[in-house]
Amino acid sequence: MDIKIPNTDKKRVVIIGGGFGGLALADKLCNGEFQVVLLDKHNYHQFQPLLYQVASAGLEPSSISFPFRKNFRKKRNFYFRMAQVKSVLFENNEVETNSGNVKYDYLVIAAGTTTNFFGNETLRQASLPMKSVEEALTLRNTLLLHLERAMDTTDSQERKALLNVVIVGGGATGVEIAGAISEMRKYIIPKDYPDLGDDEFNIHLVEGSHRLLAAMSEEASANALKYLTDMGVEITLERHVENYESGCAVLSDGRTIPTKTLIWVSGVTAEHFENIPSESIGRGGRLIVDKINLLKGTQNVFVIGDIALQTEANYPKGHPQVAPVAIQQGELLADNLKRMLKGQSPIAFEYVNKGTLATIGRNKGVADLKKLRLSGFFAWMVWLLVHLRSILGVKNKLMILINWIWNYLTYDQSVRFIFRSRPKED
Repeated sequence: MDIKIPNTDKKRVVIIGGGFGGLALADKLCNGEFQVVLLDKHNYHQFQPLLYQVASAGLEPSSISFPFRKNFRKKRNFYFRMAQVKSVLFENNEVETNSGNVKYDYLVIAAGTTTNFFGNETLRQASLPMKSVEEALTLRNTLLLHLERAMDTTDSQERKALLNVVIVGGGATGVEIAGAISEMRKYIIPKDYPDLGDDEFNIHLVEGSHRLLAAMSEEASANALKYLTDMGVEITLERHVENYESGCAVLSDGRTIPTKTLIWVSGVTAEHFENIPSESIGRGGRLIVDKINLLKGTQNVFVIGDIALQTEANYPKGHPQVAPVAIQQGELLADNLKRMLKGQSPIAFEYVNKGTLATIGRNKGVADLKKLRLSGFFAWMVWLLVHLRSILGVKNKLMILINWIWNYLTYDQSVRFIFRSRPKED
C-alpha cells in the first residue's frame, strides 16, 4: 500500500524528520521546482534546546512545539504525512513506513538522534531520557510526583531516594537541567513544600570525563563547575553510572546513590532504519556522507543534521551534533538540489561556527563566541536572545518571553501540574 500523495511532473523530495535540518530544507524547497513530502512520527516540530525548561516546569510544552501543517499551510507543493519510517528501499526509490510506502526522486534523511544507553537495558528501563516533549513531560511529572510521595512516606530511606536527583551527563543538557532543578529547589520547593527540610532535596551530576561542557572551552567548563557548585549541585567527575540496583545508581568507583529520579543525558546515537548498508554507517551510528551530504554508495539519497557523519579539516571526527549544523546543511542542500536540477555543480558544505552557548540558571551562562568568551549575566542574555529568536511562531516567542519575564520577576514557575494521559491507539 502506498501513502496517498498527488502525482505531479515535479521531482519529489522526501524528507525523513522535521527537526532543524529537515524544516530548513523544506522551507527553502517549497513553492519551487520540487514536490516536498515531509515524514515525521510527530505532527509538530519540537525546539529541543528548551526541553529542559518543560521538564523543570518552567514552560508549557506548547510553547516549544509548532505544528508542521500550520507552519507550511501557505506553501505550495508541500505534503506532510505523520508516519514512522521502517526502512529505505534503495533499489525501488521508496521509503517504507507504518502507513505505507512513498516513492522519491530524492531522499533526505534528517531523522536526528535518540538517547544512547550503551547497551545497558537496566539503565534504559530505570532512567529518564530527555530527547522529546513527551520525555520532558514524563520527567516533569516524575519530579513533582516524587515530591508529593516524599511528603507522605514514613520510610526515611524511601524519602531520601525520592528526594535525590541524579543527572548522568555533563554536557549542555546535563548542565542546564541541573541548574534549572537547582533553582526549583531554591525558589519553588520551599514555598510549595514548607515542611521539607532545607537539605533534604539533593542534586547529583555525574560526568565521565574530567570536566563539564567538554565541547566548550576550559574557561566555560570551569565557570559552569563554579556556578553549579555554588548552587549546591554535587558534581562527580571522571566517574560513570554503570548500573541501577536496589533503587541506587551504581558508580564506576563502587559508590551508590539512592534515587528514584535518574536522568540520563549522557550520549546519543543515530536513529536507525532497516536496509541501510553497513559500509554507510560510521561512528555513533551516524551515516557517512560526502562533501555535499550525499550518502555513501548512493546517487540520490542525502543525509543532514545530527545523523550525518561528514568530515572536514576542522572537524575530522564529524561536525558537532547541534542545531546550527543541521540548519546550515538543510539550507545549502536546498540550494544544491535546485542547482543540480539545472545541471549545475553542487557546492561543498563548510560549517560556519558562530559560537556555543549554555545557561546554568538565573543570570548565569557561558558563551564561546568567535572572538569573545562571555560568562555570567552577559552570556545568559546572549543565550536568551539567541534562543528566543530561533523559536518558530510569533505566539510561541511571545509566550516564552512572558514566561521568562514572569519567572524572573516572581521566582515562580506557573506550570507545576502532574498530567498523565495516554492517547487511544488504533
